[in-house]
Amino acid sequence: MLTGRESLIRLIGRRRRFLPNRHRLLSSPTQSSLNLRKDRNSEARAEIWAEAELKSEVFEDRHEKEQAHLEDRSSSELVSCPVCGNQVSGEQYNLNSHLDTCLPRGTKRKLTQRTLLQFNFSSDATCSSEGAYARRDALSKSPEYVLVQKTDPHLVNCCTIDKIESLASLMLSDYGGRKCRLLEPYVSDANATPTMVVPTKQDGVYGPLEKHNKTNDVVDGYTMSLVEDTSALNADKLVGISKTVLKTYIVGRRFFNEAEIEPGEMVSFLRDHDNNKDLNAIKVVAATDSTQVIGFLPRDLAQYLSPLIDEYQLIFKGCVTSVPKTSLDVVPINMTCQHISSTETDLQKFTSLWENVLNCVDFGKKFPPSIAKYQHNFLFIVEEVLKSNHHLFTDDEKTFLESFNSLSDDDQRLFVRFYTRKGPWFRISNISYPEILDSQQAAKRLCEADYLRAFSLDGEVDEDDFDGILNLLTVTELREISFKLVKKPQFVTRKQDLVGLLRSSYEGGPCQLLQSLIFDRTGTCYRITSGAESLVWRVQRLFFLNGEQDLSAFLLADLGIVNYPRYVYMISDEVFSDRNDLLAYEEAIEVAQIMDEFLEENNSEVVLHCIEISESHLSRSSTKAVQSQVPKAEMLPAFLQYFSASWVYSKVVLLGVSFLEREHRYNDSIKLLKQLLINFTCDGRRGYWTLRLSIDLEHVGCLDESLSAAENGLQDPWVRSGPRIALQRRVIRLGKPPRRWKTPNYSHFVKRKIPEVHILGRPLGSKSGTKSRFYGEDGAQCGVEQLALQYYAGEGGGSWQGIHTESGIWLTIFGLLMWDIMFSNVPNVFRHRFQSAPLDLETDSFYASRKSLIESRLQNIHEGMAETFLIMSWESHVGTACRGVNWSRHSLSELRAAVVCIGGPCLALLCRLLAQDYRSWSSGMPDLLLWRFHGDYSGEAKLVEVKGPRDRLSEQQRAWLLVLMDCGFCAEVCKVSPPTPPTQMS
Repeated sequence: MLTGRESLIRLIGRRRRFLPNRHRLLSSPTQSSLNLRKDRNSEARAEIWAEAELKSEVFEDRHEKEQAHLEDRSSSELVSCPVCGNQVSGEQYNLNSHLDTCLPRGTKRKLTQRTLLQFNFSSDATCSSEGAYARRDALSKSPEYVLVQKTDPHLVNCCTIDKIESLASLMLSDYGGRKCRLLEPYVSDANATPTMVVPTKQDGVYGPLEKHNKTNDVVDGYTMSLVEDTSALNADKLVGISKTVLKTYIVGRRFFNEAEIEPGEMVSFLRDHDNNKDLNAIKVVAATDSTQVIGFLPRDLAQYLSPLIDEYQLIFKGCVTSVPKTSLDVVPINMTCQHISSTETDLQKFTSLWENVLNCVDFGKKFPPSIAKYQHNFLFIVEEVLKSNHHLFTDDEKTFLESFNSLSDDDQRLFVRFYTRKGPWFRISNISYPEILDSQQAAKRLCEADYLRAFSLDGEVDEDDFDGILNLLTVTELREISFKLVKKPQFVTRKQDLVGLLRSSYEGGPCQLLQSLIFDRTGTCYRITSGAESLVWRVQRLFFLNGEQDLSAFLLADLGIVNYPRYVYMISDEVFSDRNDLLAYEEAIEVAQIMDEFLEENNSEVVLHCIEISESHLSRSSTKAVQSQVPKAEMLPAFLQYFSASWVYSKVVLLGVSFLEREHRYNDSIKLLKQLLINFTCDGRRGYWTLRLSIDLEHVGCLDESLSAAENGLQDPWVRSGPRIALQRRVIRLGKPPRRWKTPNYSHFVKRKIPEVHILGRPLGSKSGTKSRFYGEDGAQCGVEQLALQYYAGEGGGSWQGIHTESGIWLTIFGLLMWDIMFSNVPNVFRHRFQSAPLDLETDSFYASRKSLIESRLQNIHEGMAETFLIMSWESHVGTACRGVNWSRHSLSELRAAVVCIGGPCLALLCRLLAQDYRSWSSGMPDLLLWRFHGDYSGEAKLVEVKGPRDRLSEQQRAWLLVLMDCGFCAEVCKVSPPTPPTQMS
């Protein structure tokens, strides 16, 4: 794979089905200083280019039609809803769907069959009113604000929505005039201890933010740091609790479906302490027979009611309000408190719990248990993005996204199902989901709302859509159609060959007979419209800020497959300051996707065109930066520059360099590398760019310039680790007399001989380009690393214990020792709920912004406290996702042995390297970590890089070995080779 392509694929993420700028990008001439396609055959280039442009024009025409239809729809007359007062479209289908969501409805039939997408994605039980949204939006209008978000809603001191104005004024004084933007929390662990940020007050003045395990105020589910006067809390606060009616549901009926219930039946509530699935579980039993279990209270409500029942002896009674149609559906009930403890201890905690109970009940009204969980999370993402990034959407786009709430449940679920599937076309006859009552009617309504488009007998179908519809057919169906169309059909068995055969009959224009034959077999087919898909893609990108995560992140967290760490949001800088920045970033992602697609198709013309587009953008950016003197990107933190168009284009250009080098077009790659070095003056990638520039200059015979490039690179503070060692070696090799007469002062460091150990192994017959395999001492097949471990475990090797780890164990140890520092309260580094590391981990700001904390921890490690921190971190966070930490590969005993035998001073130096430059030093570590004990609490360690017969050290591996030797580690290279044949010995 070309260097840089894997990184580009991760940046792109899931490929978009439709690229709105494809036609313009492929058809518009570039203003690049390069002319990469000048030496190609003009006729062949024109043919390839025409095919690519034709495909892009089809996408463009379809997008224009759908956008025109969307604009016509958005301009339709709006009417006021008589229930909620919101403005909705006056069209009948839209108004009726909206009324369905507003008017009280009975419970719906709930099927027993479950799918993964139906699991609950969010455990937060808070409800927000439109009035609170409006006030909250007013708080965030100032350009300066700090987001302080709670990471756990449990045991928090709640206040009412009406308090928000007074809380806002308090926040202005607490944070020096900076305003708070409030976001809802996501919690997957109900038993976690909350970590809050609270302003400390000394002599009437609020000081800097400090970390406390303290309860904070919550406004409508949103955290605002507040120190409340507890003297105002007294027994009067409890008045009215017994009169409050809690409207909730009985869930989990499928576990007790033998229990029959009647309307008006009285029920009681008992704690289920033996429930292994939920320690806060509350079971619902018949009032006349406590052994007759009917079901459970919802998990979100039980987590707050259970401490009230356990600690304050509250007793609740309930009444069934109605009976559902199916025996497994949720049962609506009314709950009232029958007994309140007279104790007045810890009233603040009691009030906090009760306020959260009320929030859960209100939340259940908005999202009843009958709602599909993936549907709820999709609505949650859209709502969050529109609240925090409203300036990035036009009024029409916001209206379109907000209209999704007015769709019926079936419509919403079907759209989310379609979006998360591969598609792009779907046969509605094959669509069947248990939670969607009528898929066909839902699809029709989505078409009317411009979320879907249909393929029917009388509809127009472009060539690209035609390919997608053909792929819906089975091989048998394709063969039947081909027999009816082709006079002398050939017996073809491969599906793609059949699709190509039918496609050829469509190239001369639409064939009504072919469309009729397809429609007879598929029926009506649907796909998501380009406008809807583009907006949803943008929403998902703004929420996760990467291409690798999607709605499945909620699922993985809720099922406990992935547990994310807890941290505090403190946001003062927007990722995208305005809409133009976002659109430029999206267009750069499109260029990256186009390049990746055509690399797969070996279409070098389009690949070169994408390189020219990227180089042109970088060239214009550097010109603007010189004119303005202060580049806009330089004003942002380094890690926020990852979300700029220039950053994406730099990845495309780097991949282009690898592509051109593979084609031996070194002059063009030299121009691109120079452009990268001009544009990005403070970037950790400069070392690799400078190294490639020096190598390519040598390829074209410019030895003096190659030497100068290497020497200049060594003066660059951003050239580090492996590339720096490689450049030093190049200077020593190229800088011999008469080019250079003086020997560099670092030559003794680079020329140091790394200790080597040679062992023999009986090889298997392996092909060239594959990893070497040998027979181990036990006769089993193994790799060179396992063979080396067997050698070192023997008496001849020193009786070492060890593991094959490479970088894994070191990153795991670093993550565990620095856990609380990695997830400490630093502004802007945590932007959403599914991060396994701060955004600045791979930048210099990671160390700079936490310098005092890191230095203190390094001193503790140096003094021998590493094992203590390791055990504490392991026991507190085992199983929680963290960048670099591999819980399953390394046991705690192995980690403890490694930490003890390495020793505090050496381990502190290693952790310092990773803390100061994680990006450069997180790869290339030695293959083996060996240790042996000298008594109970002391030992020694050795690091070994293993190489097979055809392997050699990379520059990054050489850099690690040299640095480890300087740090006091015992490091060496173990070379495995086959026995020398007798003929060669003679």
